[in-house]
Amino acid sequence: MVQVAQVRQYLTDVQNEVRKVVWPTRKDTTSTTLVVFGMVFAVSLFLWLVDTLLAFLVQLVVG
Repeated sequence: MVQVAQVRQYLTDVQNEVRKVVWPTRKDTTSTTLVVFGMVFAVSLFLWLVDTLLAFLVQLVVG
């Protein structure tokens, strides 16, 4: 059974670890978000083009 001292020690350890975290700045977060949106757009465009090309090729084969 878990004792109160163990829970207290665990919570103290968690608090100490959270203090060590280096949080990103607003600028870092914004630039990373823009990169992610840009990559999502680029991959979406690529997949749309591949899908369109494959649909066209299937249409040629099927008639």
